[in-house]
Amino acid sequence: MRSGSAIRACQKVCRCLLSGFGGRVDGGQPERLTEGSSPLGGPMRSHAELPGGNEPREAQESGEGSEALVEICQRRHFLTGTKQQISRDSLLSGCHSGFGPLGLELRKNLATEWWSSVVVFREQVFPVDALHVESGPSLPGDSDFRLVSAETLREILQDKELSKEQLVAFLENLLKTSGKLRENLLHGALEHYVNCLDLVNKRLPYGLAQIGVCFHPASKQTADGVKRMGEKTEASLVWFTSTRTASQWLDFWLRHRLLWWRKFAVSPSNFSSSDCQDAEGRRGNKVYYNFPWGKEPIETLWNLGDQELLHMYPGNVSQLHGRDGRKNVVPSVLSINGDLDLGMLAYLYDSFQLTENSFTRKKNLHRKVLKLHPCLAPVKVALDMGRGPAVELRQVCQGLFNELLENGISVWPGYLETAQSSLEQLYSKYDEMGILFTVLITEATLENGLIHLRSRDTTMKEMMHVSKVKDFLAKYISSAKNV
Repeated sequence: MRSGSAIRACQKVCRCLLSGFGGRVDGGQPERLTEGSSPLGGPMRSHAELPGGNEPREAQESGEGSEALVEICQRRHFLTGTKQQISRDSLLSGCHSGFGPLGLELRKNLATEWWSSVVVFREQVFPVDALHVESGPSLPGDSDFRLVSAETLREILQDKELSKEQLVAFLENLLKTSGKLRENLLHGALEHYVNCLDLVNKRLPYGLAQIGVCFHPASKQTADGVKRMGEKTEASLVWFTSTRTASQWLDFWLRHRLLWWRKFAVSPSNFSSSDCQDAEGRRGNKVYYNFPWGKEPIETLWNLGDQELLHMYPGNVSQLHGRDGRKNVVPSVLSINGDLDLGMLAYLYDSFQLTENSFTRKKNLHRKVLKLHPCLAPVKVALDMGRGPAVELRQVCQGLFNELLENGISVWPGYLETAQSSLEQLYSKYDEMGILFTVLITEATLENGLIHLRSRDTTMKEMMHVSKVKDFLAKYISSAKNV
């Protein structure tokens, strides 16, 4: 039989298993990595631990605006869960219950615009992919989450013949041989560096881009002291350039990223940037969005030097050489990492407006609208039908619905709704969903082909022939991309 000390040792190691060696054990305080420190004891750093200042946050949330936005995001399925589950802390830490259909579509549109800007319309940037689980030994101070077989763990814990020392040794070995969930996308890009170097004939600079889910320890712990795991969708560009031009490229990418975030904003000034530096003197920048409670970093840029590559590929340095003019050099690594989940939240706050409701005479009622950029709006147009022969009107709606979808324009099929709603209620609903236009098919459409087109941003209504709707919407969205 195992002694009480063995059982306590087992409990301690199990908590470490669940918390990634970074959680509170036996009621103690969680271990914290100092600025610039590395959990692996070497130059490799996760994005969550890449050094930068700890920005103070205001304790007070803005009142009516934030509460109204959260309520709309719940009702219109941008966010899922209760108010407690989608609190500010849970959204920032990635420990919320997930995004609803419209939230996922908004994030997908944001990712598409990021990919177009960074990869599709840029030379020498290539897409890569990497596994969610990274291999590598567990070292003291390692705070990564590791994947451990529950059956294997159960067998070790239920073996009553093991002594305290044997139990600890088995569990430590289990940690060393298990894979760890990635905290960032940098490691995957570095793994592809050598192969992709041949793709560009060893010419610098070039970049590797990837979008994927990353996992990180949340700041808050469970009641029994185990750290919770948060997750977020990140967009990463790793840019390999000579040390000679690294500073200029860092400045270039900072301007590029800041302008890109501001491009889709109602209030571009809410996006800003600042310099930061780590303990080793490496230079970086952060792009912030000014939320009602204070600034939060939504993208980070770091000049990591050449140590990341040298650590990844020890031994044969010549395989790392890229051509900078006539010289062969080990490149510096620039890491540009954006949080798409937090970016999506930033645009929800940026687009939310409370304006005077033109549909009612009650002055205390406000029109709530999400004025999302046309490129980001989850749904571009809503189709509804007014009074008239239902079968014929529905056929016209379905024909227009198919035509718009075939041209890549997302449509909300409001004509399928069976519950009766007034125009005021429909417009309010679609404004809260961020839908750009509402098309109303009426009996007049059957007679002369004219439809009612209502704009979200201006609330103006106009008549338009049904045959021109597709071209109008396509041109409107296309012109918004080029602004």
